This record gives sequence, structure tokens and C-alpha cells, in this order.
Amino acid sequence: MTENWLLRAEAICMACGGHCCDEAHPPITRDRYQSLIAAGIPDTCFEHEGYLRLRARPDGTCILMKEQKCTCHAVKPETCRAGPFTFDVEGERIRIFLKHASICPLVPLLKEEPAAFRLQYERAAENIVHLVTGLSGTEIEAINRIEEPETELVAELPWGQRFL
Repeated sequence: MTENWLLRAEAICMACGGHCCDEAHPPITRDRYQSLIAAGIPDTCFEHEGYLRLRARPDGTCILMKEQKCTCHAVKPETCRAGPFTFDVEGERIRIFLKHASICPLVPLLKEEPAAFRLQYERAAENIVHLVTGLSGTEIEAINRIEEPETELVAELPWGQRFL
């Protein structure tokens, strides 16, 4: 990745304004919850709808977005760190998907730079595995019910524990 590539990526994200965070409701592990609380995020920013997650405002934006920027960037949830990758768990496999450009305009730029794609994928996989490790089978089932049609499967990771 060159400095020019990083500047282009930043410009794309800034122009988008964080629409990847709309209606996202990222899952929160107990450990991440404690980190967010310690960082000053109030308990009222969380809800439990099958799994512990961040609330959204009535317009669908993440409760932690302010002026189109994340206010908890240093301790943000694993799925936020994994973007534009997402996941589900099927049997003994964690399936990792890449969101389409219609959801994340950064995807075409990632695809044109294999080193950047590989680096973001590796970070995403690490964060997703960490997240899945901290969730119960019931929480994973609830997350698996969330439809994300504008994605493509990019990897399947073996998982030693059967969740479903």
C-alpha cells in the first residue's frame, strides 16, 4: 500500500460518511462491553435483541456516530474493525463474506490492491474469530439470522467447536 492508496481510501471513507454503520447493530462480547464502558460509553447505548449490541438512532445511524465519525474508534466492536468483511457461523466453520460496493464504496479500491485486501482480510479474520470466541451459541444463532444479501463468500475458516 502506498501513501497515495491510503489517501484515496481515506477520501472514499470520508465521502461515504459511515453508511456501513447504518442499521449495523454490531455484536458486543462481554469483554468489549467492559472496554466500551471503561472508555466512557454509557450503558444506555446498548441493547439485547438476541445478542448484546449497540443501539441505532431512529434514523438507523449507529448511536456512537457523531458528525459522520465513529466516537469509539479506539475500542470499537470487532465487526466494525472487520469491515467491509462480515461473517456467519455454519457448523464447524466461520464463513467470511465481503460486502459489495453498494454497501461499502471502499471495496473496489481494496480489490485493486491485493496487498491491502490481504491485510484487511487478515485483520478482519482475526477480529471475527475473537468475536465468535466471546459469543454464546444462542447469540451466534441470532446473528446468523441477520440477512446480508449484498455480500460474497471469500473464505471459510475451520472452527473446532460446533455451535449449531
